This record gives sequence, C-alpha cells and structure tokens, in this order.
Amino acid sequence: MTTDYHPLVKRLLDGELTLADLPSELRAEGAEALRTIGAADRAPVTFSPALDARVMTVVRRHARSPARRMWAWLNAPREVELRLRVRPWAACAGALAVAAGVVLLLTRVTVPSPSPSPSVPGRGIESQARSGMRDSVLVRFVLYAPGARRVAVAGTFNQWDSHAAPLIRAGTEGVWTTTLALPVGQHHYAFVVDGARWVPDPAATAVDDGFGRRNSVVAVTAQGGRTL
Repeated sequence: MTTDYHPLVKRLLDGELTLADLPSELRAEGAEALRTIGAADRAPVTFSPALDARVMTVVRRHARSPARRMWAWLNAPREVELRLRVRPWAACAGALAVAAGVVLLLTRVTVPSPSPSPSVPGRGIESQARSGMRDSVLVRFVLYAPGARRVAVAGTFNQWDSHAAPLIRAGTEGVWTTTLALPVGQHHYAFVVDGARWVPDPAATAVDDGFGRRNSVVAVTAQGGRTL
C-alpha cells in the first residue's frame, strides 16, 4: 500500500530536511516514514551471469538473419562510378539531329513581312496584310499624338503589356506607327502614351473594360483586320 506523505515529510525522506526541521505535528509522521524506509531491504539486486549470455545469443541470432543482412546491405552507403562510351558515329548523329532541330525551329518562326504602306494621320489601324502563318495577320496600328514622347499599344494579344509593342515615329509630324502579327479573332487594345496615359483608338469602337476605362476593338480575319 502506498502512503501519501506530507510534502515536508517527503523532503525528509529525500534528505533535504532533518526530523528536527519538521513542525511538531509532523514529527510523528516523519519518524514513521523513516522507520518504514529503514525496514526496506536495501540489498543490491544482482542478475544471473547466464542472463547476459542468453540476451547476446538472441541478438546474434537476429543479426545473422538473411532479411536483416539484406536490409543492412541496402542501407550501407557506397560509391558508384558510371563509365559511358560514346562511339564517334553516335556523337556525329546526335550533333546532326540537334542541328536539324535548330534549323527546323528557325524555319518555323521566320515570318516574311510585307512592306508597310504610307502612314495616314487620324486612323488607328491603317492597313492589313496576310503573314506567312495561316492563323496570323499583320495589322498596322497608327496614332496621331504630336505631343507624345513615346507610344505603345497594349491589348489582349500581348497580355496588356505596355512595353511589349512600342510604336515609332513616322515621317509625318506627330504620327506613331507599328505593325504586329495578330492571331485571327477579336482583340481589345489601347494606346499607352508616355507610359501612363491610356488612349482608345479614335478610329475604332470603344467598349467599357469594367474598370472605368475604354478599350478599342479590332476583328482579325483571314482576309485582314478591321476596327469595330
């Protein structure tokens, strides 16, 4: 049976206090606790020498098991060296394949551009011409902005990036122009003047973009593009 001693009596048993340090009302309990502890058998416990041998026999038997040896072999770190031999004809074939891929890539992305027609101030999309790709049409954007320092066109065809399609000055004072290859379909766009002012095309239909700004619309077909 376990006796629940007073905390001060427990400190007495731990050697932190003496019997004289206890209050008078706890000295009888302390003396009883000391007698109980003193009556306990304090002889050291010893194990049979054969126990150690039996334990080690079981450990060695498990260590010699095939499954444990396989697991130890799988988890043991080791260095692996790979030597590859490349025959000359295989290296040449690989180089030719890479060169052919580069030529094919360059052939697919090269698109001949027709000569642009003269600029006419006051029209946003001046001319259209078919490109070398079936699903794209060359569309020329024109803006009359005499006081601008730089102009670009941004729209659904370039993720509204105000730096992706800059316009250049044409021969006529105040006329800015650029030609882009647009895929067939309907596109919303606007001109960006001096990197801050968004201007709809004065020659095209303007629609509300839902954020308080007006955008222009161009419809690109296989026969060309036209503003709406």
